[in-house]
Amino acid sequence: MPPITKNNNGPFSIPTIFLFFILIFILFLSFFFFPFTSSSNKIISNPSLFLQTSTSSAINVYVSDLPRSLNYGLLNRYWSFNSDSRVGSDSDREIRSTNLGKTLEFPPYPENPIIKQYSAEYWIMGDLITPPELRTGSFAKRVFDARDADVVFVPFFATISAELQLAVAKGVFRKKVGNEDYQRQREVIDFVKKTKAWKRSGGRDHVFVLTDPVAMWHVKDEIAPAILLVVDFGGWYRLDSKSSNCSSSDMIQHTQVSVIKDVIVPYTHLLPKLHLSENKERRNLLYFKGAKHRHRGGLVREKLWDLLTNEPGVIMEEGFPNATGREQSIQGMRTSEFCLHPAGDTPTSCRLFDAIQSLCIPVIVSDNIELPFEGMVDYTEFSVFVAVGDALKPSWLVNHLQGFSKQQKDMFRQNMAQVQPMFVYDNGHPGGIGPIPLDGAVNHIWKKVHEKLPMIKEAIIREKRKPPGVLVPRRCQCT
Repeated sequence: MPPITKNNNGPFSIPTIFLFFILIFILFLSFFFFPFTSSSNKIISNPSLFLQTSTSSAINVYVSDLPRSLNYGLLNRYWSFNSDSRVGSDSDREIRSTNLGKTLEFPPYPENPIIKQYSAEYWIMGDLITPPELRTGSFAKRVFDARDADVVFVPFFATISAELQLAVAKGVFRKKVGNEDYQRQREVIDFVKKTKAWKRSGGRDHVFVLTDPVAMWHVKDEIAPAILLVVDFGGWYRLDSKSSNCSSSDMIQHTQVSVIKDVIVPYTHLLPKLHLSENKERRNLLYFKGAKHRHRGGLVREKLWDLLTNEPGVIMEEGFPNATGREQSIQGMRTSEFCLHPAGDTPTSCRLFDAIQSLCIPVIVSDNIELPFEGMVDYTEFSVFVAVGDALKPSWLVNHLQGFSKQQKDMFRQNMAQVQPMFVYDNGHPGGIGPIPLDGAVNHIWKKVHEKLPMIKEAIIREKRKPPGVLVPRRCQCT
């Protein structure tokens, strides 16, 4: 009988068993850390959509002790009016009929779309005054000593103040005499400038919410050093366009806004959210609803209207999303592949955020637009950007949009579904008092403010070293 020899290459050799367990371990890791789905209605995570952001867990916020008459008291006054002479809503009429808005400590914000689109001030304030035990998910940690704060929040409802004046006496809005909004602006500025916190920083670490382009119009030069939460810069640059070409080192008044120190925030969307699982066939190519005639940079809208109005698959409707107009907007955005977003009186509008909530791919024709949370999210993953010059070429835009494949459009919508929560303010609680969504607009706003802190602290320290009487010019930052 031949001798028995050991076979090192057999199926049960030690090297083979070792490699087998290594393979099993790798498959185990891939199952848990790299999940995938094949359903077209499931959201597939896109790692390039969300960009690297700060890992800090909180920003310390002190709330300036303004009187209630400059925030919630203004809402009580709004609800004391019998009606809003401009665009109203059924919800507003119902609240007025109950008289609740006049007496509640934390009244609701108007549903009037002209006002509601600027409601960031309400939701940010509501989060800050929510009881601490309910704020565990808030990025902004409220502190009660200004010396412990990273920033000081100024709780002035500037939009409501301006809109009250426009409703009561629009004719004096640009004047100071007889203008109650100006008197309130003056009260706010005089109050904060007397505080130790303002004197320590020159206001550079103070935060104002100015989503309405006309908010705090008369005192913009005085709050220019502060951190301004705005929907875009259109209303600011226009004010001093004749006095500055962004090359002067002299002190610049209203145009002292910049993505370096200020934060672009979303408009409040006016249309309800469409979930990806609810998305249905879209029979129209392109949809737009809004005013045809605009001024300044919005002149492009009128030209686009004339070019597109007779194109097949394109719907251009005049109007504003209130009452029947709202239902038309919902229907139009949910049945169209793309939604047009041209510049208006300012470079952006709430229409963009309605499109996102409707999963209608935004087509942005606004060369000077600034967008919320850039650096946190990549808009090119779910939007189409078109130069004004190209859009105004006959048939160019329609041909360009028709060139997108179904697969590309589906991916845009999947990406859009992932970012929808970032642009939502409403926390679903009466008076806005209660826990906020972890991935909502309020938390993202404070994260963007937090990113500005190193520059703000540096500016405060630089100011301290200046000899008495030396003026530090607020230079125009045009980036």
